[in-house]
Amino acid sequence: MSNEFPDHMTAVLLVGHGGIEMLQYRHDVPVPTPDAGEVLIKVAAAGINNTDINTRIGWYSKKVSDATNEGGAEGFEEVDVDDASWSGVPLTFPRIQGADCCGRIVAVGEGVDASRIGERVLVRNMLRSYADYRPYECWTFGSECDGAFAQYAKAPARETHKVECDWSDEELASIPCAYSTAENMFHRANVGAERVLITGASGGVGSAAVQLAKRRDAHVTAVASASKADEVLAAGADRVVDRNADLVKEFGRNSVDVVVDLVAGDGWPALLDLLRTGGKYATAGAIAGPIVELDVRTLYLKDLTFFGCTFQEDIVFENLVTYIERGEIRPLVARTFPLNEIGAAQEAFLSKKFTGKLVLIPPS
Repeated sequence: MSNEFPDHMTAVLLVGHGGIEMLQYRHDVPVPTPDAGEVLIKVAAAGINNTDINTRIGWYSKKVSDATNEGGAEGFEEVDVDDASWSGVPLTFPRIQGADCCGRIVAVGEGVDASRIGERVLVRNMLRSYADYRPYECWTFGSECDGAFAQYAKAPARETHKVECDWSDEELASIPCAYSTAENMFHRANVGAERVLITGASGGVGSAAVQLAKRRDAHVTAVASASKADEVLAAGADRVVDRNADLVKEFGRNSVDVVVDLVAGDGWPALLDLLRTGGKYATAGAIAGPIVELDVRTLYLKDLTFFGCTFQEDIVFENLVTYIERGEIRPLVARTFPLNEIGAAQEAFLSKKFTGKLVLIPPS
């Protein structure tokens, strides 16, 4: 292991579940030491995702039934810490969050080829190494282990992917969580040249889903606020419908092959009405609220298939790297913030007044 870096670093520590005040910007955090099979990365940029907010406020706890934004800044009054992480296992504090990591390898642990030092890399955000590659088990980078809201981060070498492209660090840091989440939904539902409706299409995952659906030759209808329609169309959508519209009235029943849903909430039942008989519904989020009303008759009489999408097979992230290097996708970076402005960045994230991704830049 090289010693061309300090003993301590600047990082943001999450010290407990709650509001933005639970994020502490510190300069005295020990630089992690890569264990056998791991690499140490000097972080160049780290994207912000819903999972960062959800984890901080304990939204994954079954005691919470509100939309993410309801407690996004202040947290919730009551959270069961025993199930407040995405995996249902209590979180360990302090924790360095940050699922998106773009940077360069500066050191390697035992068993890792030293020639990897200097590689520009992305870390797969759903880590399988720590769960011994068991099916449907993984850790989230920045949740079950420390992540990228820091100057340095360590990760399993075999899940740290070299990427060769002319993108900026900010663009690369927009990929791991949002794009793998979107690609996983399409992979699991085996989406092809079909009629796809995407909710929450202006967000990080939503805008990724638009691009990735078009890559699969799908006809894409995106649901987003009217103020963001032009940007979503520019990302590749064939049509954009206002999120407050009556979708059934707008399209008619049985008009869609696949629904990719990131929103849920009160408008959820209409999504099933839109699906054709034999249609597919895939979800990886519920920012408008996780509790929905399901008429089970709609599910079975229409022979619908539901896909809940968290765990990712290896091919999902490997494919994303290929798409990047072939120039088949390009993320939308709305704005960058220095790491010490993480509070303002998360408030901007919660405002939803942007299209694409917000990215944090640690001090060099």
